[in-house]
Amino acid sequence: MNGNYDQVVATFNAKLSEIHTGIQIPLKKADEGVLLCNNALYHLKTLVDQLGFSSIEEEIHFFKHVKVEPLSFLVFFTEIRSCHLHMPKLGVKNKLAFLKKQTGRINKFFCKNCDFVNYMEQDLNYLDRQYFMRSHQVFPVHTLPESAYLDPTFFTSHDMLWARIKGMNQFVFYIQNLRQDIILQDQTRHSPMARKKPLHWTASKIALIELIYALHESHAINHGQDDLKTIALNFEQLFGVPLGNVYKKYSEIKCRKGIRARFMEELTHRLNTRMDRDDEY
Repeated sequence: MNGNYDQVVATFNAKLSEIHTGIQIPLKKADEGVLLCNNALYHLKTLVDQLGFSSIEEEIHFFKHVKVEPLSFLVFFTEIRSCHLHMPKLGVKNKLAFLKKQTGRINKFFCKNCDFVNYMEQDLNYLDRQYFMRSHQVFPVHTLPESAYLDPTFFTSHDMLWARIKGMNQFVFYIQNLRQDIILQDQTRHSPMARKKPLHWTASKIALIELIYALHESHAINHGQDDLKTIALNFEQLFGVPLGNVYKKYSEIKCRKGIRARFMEELTHRLNTRMDRDDEY
């Protein structure tokens, strides 16, 4: 196989790894992926025009294994782009219904082409000359919007179908992961622990420690079965505030002169004041 073709694909794969970095691909990355694939196909086509093939085996290998790499990812990124643009913006049920239709469309595609899928997955080759040589060219049914690649010197009867199969296989996993993410986000949003607005402790840390000790001593949480450290950890997570060594801070509270539980006194005073004020109306 001509090394120039392999070099184009190697460069393509290196740049692809910078775009295809995670499970979910945003619209901007999908657009970049489409551009990358188009550029790789353009360079491959230029090389085919300039160099051609030295043998039948080389031609078959090119259309079966080389061109299909950027072409299958062109299918993949085009499907992702379409998914982003057409998916409903609001409503979990609407989004899941849309993805269900996409899944149905993909299943019909694979069912329709099951014989060719089986041929390729079994790594058979007895029909390769018919499928992957330009002399047996038939206008492909499954074409892409990028019709420039239908130049008679640059396609066979089944290379585009093979690319679409490989691209759709990747898109299936993308759809499955996207569906799981939507369901998970919906469950998290409706979880009892989920809050639309996070809570922030705006009093002093030592005041929060006073409250924790008071709640622990009154057995107000889990009937007093949890220790101070467990309660303090939960309050840290609830308010997003690190409390440090609560035992040391408690020692400082005990060493105060006069009223030692100042925050508790303030809470009692403020609540009584509120009730007195409400009674005036």
